[in-house]
Amino acid sequence: MEYSTENMENKDIASLLQWYLDSGVDETTDDETLDWFALSPRPASKNASSSNSPTSNFPTANLAAAKAAAAISVEQIAKKAEQLASGCNNLSELNEVIKSFEDCRLKKTATHTVFADGNPDSNIMIIGEAPGVDEDRQGIPFVGENGMLLDKMFKAIGLNREQHIYITNILPWRPPGNRIPTDEETSICLPFIKRHIELFNPKLIILLGGISAKSLLKTDMGITRLRGKWKEYDLKESQVPVMPLFHPQYLLKQPKAKKDTWADLLDIKARIEELSL
Repeated sequence: MEYSTENMENKDIASLLQWYLDSGVDETTDDETLDWFALSPRPASKNASSSNSPTSNFPTANLAAAKAAAAISVEQIAKKAEQLASGCNNLSELNEVIKSFEDCRLKKTATHTVFADGNPDSNIMIIGEAPGVDEDRQGIPFVGENGMLLDKMFKAIGLNREQHIYITNILPWRPPGNRIPTDEETSICLPFIKRHIELFNPKLIILLGGISAKSLLKTDMGITRLRGKWKEYDLKESQVPVMPLFHPQYLLKQPKAKKDTWADLLDIKARIEELSL
């Protein structure tokens, strides 16, 4: 179907653009097609190549150099994020630093920076993976269908986000099309969430999903093996109890896993009572 914006109102154009973003479209093309085969440089003839030529290994060497440069770039960006985060003395300052951070490509396609929700004076910190489409539109973590299920899960053990819990994500920006974030994107954002934990200073941490569990527990184990087992997070010369859980999105797709999650929630409730949180 061909779309024309000549007779569309501004709000309709904005809605169409948002639909493209939600669908994962992050670049545009021209109206006229191009023959990229004709525009590409022709390969050199066999007679023109020589094993003694100084440029005979250029493609391989160039690819290796590009990969090395990319790795250095990600490392440098992560170091910059760490320096900025370490200079924050409270959650408000950290929020402003993340909002103004321009070196993660996810921010270029996101609508909002999603920082946190819940009670910043509580003792329980819940850390998810990355914002989805609803979170990106509203700028709040765990809203929409995932948020409704999350609220029901913790309400079942007497907790609500207004009083008892504080919620955030590993990544503050939504990956286009809700795709899985890359290792590079996670590495860049990791200093922010680590400083977030330090400033919040939780007495108990709940990790939702494999990405959050792997990133903060420094493990390659999947969430199916991690869930339901207490771990520890080193924080200010102390160790905070950590419980990995299935992500609400996973539970919506795999309802059978809710039985295991209920057992995990009861275990969390018992630990909260033990710690008098």
